Amino acid sequence: MRVPRAVITSLVRLWLVLVGFLSGTLLAEEKGHWPSFRGPGAAGVADGMDLPERWDAQTGQGIRFQVPIPGLAHSSPVIWGDRLFVTTAVSSEREATFKPGLYGSGEASRDRSVQEWRIFCLNKQSGKLLWEKTATKGTPKDERHLKSSYANSSPVTDGERVVTLFGSEGLFCHTVQGEFLWRKDLGRLDVGAYDLPSYEWGAASSPIIHEGKVIVQCDQQKGSFLLAADLKTGRTLWMTQRDEPPSWGTPTVYPAKTRAELVANGSNFIRGYDPETGAELWRLGGSSKITAPTPVYAEGLIIVASGRAPERPIFAIRPGAVGDITLRDNETSNQSVAWSKTRRGGYMPTPLIYRSLVYVLNNDGLFGCYDLKTGAEHYLERVPHRSFGFSASPVAADGRIYLAGEDGLVFVLQAGTAMKLLATNPIGESLMATPALSDRTLYLRGSRHLIAVGK
Repeated sequence: MRVPRAVITSLVRLWLVLVGFLSGTLLAEEKGHWPSFRGPGAAGVADGMDLPERWDAQTGQGIRFQVPIPGLAHSSPVIWGDRLFVTTAVSSEREATFKPGLYGSGEASRDRSVQEWRIFCLNKQSGKLLWEKTATKGTPKDERHLKSSYANSSPVTDGERVVTLFGSEGLFCHTVQGEFLWRKDLGRLDVGAYDLPSYEWGAASSPIIHEGKVIVQCDQQKGSFLLAADLKTGRTLWMTQRDEPPSWGTPTVYPAKTRAELVANGSNFIRGYDPETGAELWRLGGSSKITAPTPVYAEGLIIVASGRAPERPIFAIRPGAVGDITLRDNETSNQSVAWSKTRRGGYMPTPLIYRSLVYVLNNDGLFGCYDLKTGAEHYLERVPHRSFGFSASPVAADGRIYLAGEDGLVFVLQAGTAMKLLATNPIGESLMATPALSDRTLYLRGSRHLIAVGK
């Protein structure tokens, strides 16, 4: 049978379109964008990395480069193409430091000296400095927790601009070439202990970018709010007041086809908003009195957790909810909450969803694994850290999970329903920031260096 020329032409065109689509997808993956805290959607996942199982920063085994970064900062690196961006706060007090570890003290650091809030742009392949800018300089408007820094918030980029948030010092926007574009004053953000207002701990929520808008979550002692600013100009597009005490989580946009949802963790309520208008869509009570983990999503569920006792909940929320979806007494699920758990949430680290499993890390090294669809617990065991515990969030690649510890050790675990430790790799300095993954490289932001791990 002879196939008509028109059919052949159509098939050829379809094939070319398909090849072009696949090529574009592969090229996008090869660029290795990691544009915000924990990468796209705060997922913390990037397969195809082919990372070494073992490395040692002191001997150089498995290390591509180490670049010193001045100052103190717990912000994570972000990446677009070959450009890596990282922020810091450089104190005029040479002995300025922070105190890692598992302790309950809420006291502030004594460092209130003049700071320089800086942005560094590095070549991600070599670590070479491409440019450095000082966003602002002056005496901090706030105190910081003894374990904290004056640069906790991770930057965010869309490949044309890079946006940085330095708490009460403001929101800043530069081009990826380092040209200053705009600055936005958010007012003084009084972020600290909800029950001891005199304790100032400092802000840590990171900005996100969604459809031309920079969105920030500013929960504080009084006057908490969500704000969306125009990415090009910094002009306020909408601002929504929040009846919430201080929190430290970064908001996340769930990108559904029918309705996108901006999800913000919070102590009174976890809430979903319309990212176009800031209007509240739904709310869910039952959180801890202190919330820091960022909402994450996969396979049609949104996972939100918090880790302060006694609640320490994990919630699996179905998108599309309306109104108050708070669970009633003795309920663990309802129409909008697929499942929930108490006394299992993590205090600082954000949960990880990987290959239909939910992993939750607590500061003390307790590590849990749960079925994403049902919430069934597969294990709850302690990572064998030395003493300081964990502040950074887990990331995953190629069937492995990476936990960066405050002790300066990176634990490599096998992903799956049984806990299996594959390697413990020393870095030689404290790790407070969540790692980044891009183009077969794991980027670790230590207390003194940016370290690139790869074969």
